[in-house]
Amino acid sequence: MDDKKNPVYSNTDTSKVVLRDDEWQKILPKDIYHIAREKGTEKPWSSKFENFSEIGTYYCAVCGNPLFKSDTKFESGCGWPSFYQPISKGSIIYVPDTTHGMKRTEVMCGRCKSHLGHVFDDGPPPTGLRYCINGVVLDFEKAKEAEKKYEQGKGDKKQEN
Repeated sequence: MDDKKNPVYSNTDTSKVVLRDDEWQKILPKDIYHIAREKGTEKPWSSKFENFSEIGTYYCAVCGNPLFKSDTKFESGCGWPSFYQPISKGSIIYVPDTTHGMKRTEVMCGRCKSHLGHVFDDGPPPTGLRYCINGVVLDFEKAKEAEKKYEQGKGDKKQEN
């Protein structure tokens, strides 16, 4: 996310973000705005995070709020990135959703109240939950330690050659 265009984006600020729809439209790309603010859904298996296995943290692409650690991500076969546990209780808001003739639980960002996806009770242990999240509304930052080890490993290989 371009921090200059989106003044509320921060991976460290925990203050709640409240903007009008016209303000969100000015700072968010159209695809993110559609999912996050209009409760849209991306096409299944279209997310760059669907078959993604880097080690790090997933953030809300709207405001930068930390949402999930990569070690809670799993392959559910549903077509969207899936996680079994959020980073913290406050990182996610749960809202009953009865649209489309279904009874589901919508999950929203705990900081900016953007639509992320839904949570279902068919996930793996230890929670039994499956957070089915639209990848469009996720940002990812690789774990610093993992990146450091990778870079050190590359250096060691160069010295061996």
